[in-house]
Amino acid sequence: MSATAAVRTRAVAGAPTRRRIWSYWRFYLALSPFYVLFAVFGLYPMLSTIVLAFQRWDGLSARKFTGLDNFAFLVRDPTFWQALENTVVLFLMSTVPTLVIALLLAVMLQSAVRFTSVYRIAYFIPNVTSLVAMAIFFSSIFSTNFGLVNAALRSLGIPQQDWLGQPWGIKIAISTMIVWQWVGYNTLIYLAGLQAIPKEQYEAAKVDGAGPVRTLFSITLPQLRPVVLFTVIMSTIGGLQTFTEPQVMVGNSGGTGQSGMTVVLFFYRAAFLDNDYGYAAAIALSIFLLVLLFTAINWRVFRGRGEDR
Repeated sequence: MSATAAVRTRAVAGAPTRRRIWSYWRFYLALSPFYVLFAVFGLYPMLSTIVLAFQRWDGLSARKFTGLDNFAFLVRDPTFWQALENTVVLFLMSTVPTLVIALLLAVMLQSAVRFTSVYRIAYFIPNVTSLVAMAIFFSSIFSTNFGLVNAALRSLGIPQQDWLGQPWGIKIAISTMIVWQWVGYNTLIYLAGLQAIPKEQYEAAKVDGAGPVRTLFSITLPQLRPVVLFTVIMSTIGGLQTFTEPQVMVGNSGGTGQSGMTVVLFFYRAAFLDNDYGYAAAIALSIFLLVLLFTAINWRVFRGRGEDR
């Protein structure tokens, strides 16, 4: 077959494919609003942030290309490293207790016979409550003179603490609020996973003489591994972007010793208080890389354990 004949054959064969694609134009038209909105409010801001990270701009004057200066300053900025440390510490102090308590509550709720729906609603209420209102509420709970926590300590003969005036007190107050907010949500996620586990496995384990602890580690946790992976990844993404809690509870400065300064709060301060949008874009990219790194680590750890077994 000659080259001209081969090209003609491919053209004829490709014509029905193109006609088949264009026959679905109504479906593409129906999907187009999503892609248009994503391009305008998602793709364009992402690309603009990447470009802005290599520029200097205060929001009014002309943009000036600075190369890697913003990233070089970010690496040397001690406030950024402190914010990064605070973010990781708050992430560990809030995520680990949240997932452990949520799993235990889900197991207990799975065995509950009465008022199951009431428990589910009660656990989910903190997740749909206004975050700002909750931050104000917890600020009053951890207040030095009139807070409920210090009132409980005084009733036990323990000296009251300045929770929002010392570094670790700030971290404890913020992490406590995050735990209270997300325990119910993760409990319902785990409960849905528990209900998908066949009851025959528990009955067989009971016949074999396995106790509750052995059943939890031999049946429940292995079967819940995909659900646990989902909650860990979502908690990682949310925990590393903590912003409203420290901003409302201790302000834009991060509190005493900037112990409540997170990377997102640091980004907010650079962008909307210092009007240094180029530097803020560099911080935003660092947050993205941080979330991506921790997500990849969690994925590798949990997937690796699953494959080993």
